[in-house]
Amino acid sequence: MILAKQYELIHPKTHLRVLSQYEIQQLKDVSSGAHELLRRCSFAVLSAGSLEDDYTRLEESYKNFNITVEQEERGIVLQLSGAPSGAFVDDEIIRGVREQLFSVLRDILYAEENILKAHRFDLDKSEDITNAVFHILRNANLLKPDVEPKLVVCWGGHSIPPNEYQYTKEVGYELGLRGLDIGTGCGPGAMKGPMKGATIGHAKQHIRNGRYIGITEPGIIAAESPNPIVNELVILPDIEKRLEAFVRMAHGIIIFPGGPGTAEEILYILGVLSHPANKDIPFPLIITGPEETRAYLEDINRFIGDTLGKEAQARYELVINDPVTVARKMKAGMEAVRQYRRDNNDAYFFNWTLKIDHDFQVPFEPTHANMKTLRLTHDAPFHELAADLRRAFSGIVAGNVKADGVKLVRKHGPYEIHGDADILDGMDRLLRAMVDHGRMKISGKYDPCYRIVKS
Repeated sequence: MILAKQYELIHPKTHLRVLSQYEIQQLKDVSSGAHELLRRCSFAVLSAGSLEDDYTRLEESYKNFNITVEQEERGIVLQLSGAPSGAFVDDEIIRGVREQLFSVLRDILYAEENILKAHRFDLDKSEDITNAVFHILRNANLLKPDVEPKLVVCWGGHSIPPNEYQYTKEVGYELGLRGLDIGTGCGPGAMKGPMKGATIGHAKQHIRNGRYIGITEPGIIAAESPNPIVNELVILPDIEKRLEAFVRMAHGIIIFPGGPGTAEEILYILGVLSHPANKDIPFPLIITGPEETRAYLEDINRFIGDTLGKEAQARYELVINDPVTVARKMKAGMEAVRQYRRDNNDAYFFNWTLKIDHDFQVPFEPTHANMKTLRLTHDAPFHELAADLRRAFSGIVAGNVKADGVKLVRKHGPYEIHGDADILDGMDRLLRAMVDHGRMKISGKYDPCYRIVKS
């Protein structure tokens, strides 16, 4: 990676013009966790556009990078050294990158000082976790109270072939033509394509305030840099709060083919929607892809049926190779959401009514011991099976691309996943299909970070 000039001074334009002396000291202290988190996430933002997701290679480039926060009379300034050159044009930082950089600073400070350290919320309690997610989103100015339902969250793989990327753009274009906004995990692939397509749809409709919302967390952002179309970025403290932010903000979700991260998201939303308390809540959910992905999507559909049952399958529609139908169904779904929220006095901008079990909110640490003790059996209550299946795929994501997970697998070998033979057979088929179709990694040869052990 070619580096920019050794030193760059970056002033805020929109976010965080004023910080306290204490906050600045926390970020300047190289021994503090906040500084290291800022450094890693900032490097990811400055690397926007990179297709590298090999942690080892990223780590080599990252070693030469540093960021410090300094205070001036007119506010704060960031000093960068060893920053990736792609973040600059004619020695000036790209405006979108600048805004994302200060979004990182804003969210790390707020989560660290007001959520994790302040003890304002008991993060062992379900309602307090939801309130913490709400406060982080509100602080990031993502909650718009006067906007009717039109936010479509798109999930899918960061490592996808060109034809699938083109399909995500076509779906995004049709959504944009219908005035719908886009939210994604903010990275490349199926997270970028819908945003790129929607920009053209919005432009044709002369929509100048289109929203392209990126929702991420520190472990993911380091390996999946925000794509440059994102104009509203928020970083949640962990994957579980990130997933809750998605479903609380979304008015509908579209899922494209992807890898284990996408499977994790599917299991999360189906586990939530299948809760009896949510059975009457309208939530348009579509799984879609081009014709070439038909067999793979049918594998996913079969896996859901074999593990979570027909009730879970009934909560989504499978639409293959038809962007217009996807967009029309999502647009119709927006009206059902609007009417339900209005009738039940629920906010358009944050779905308070949705019941999310505590099992889906508690952060999961993918250690070898925790992965081995997941209860993937039909003897487990339904919500526990769904939650543990989600955790299993979350662990595989960690072992593939997250710094801590990659290091653990490198040191102790692959994770072991135990459970009933029929559940693990379906899981193994799906994981093998992901490997065969290159859905695990963009760069380099894929070595599995997991081992299936049938009971």
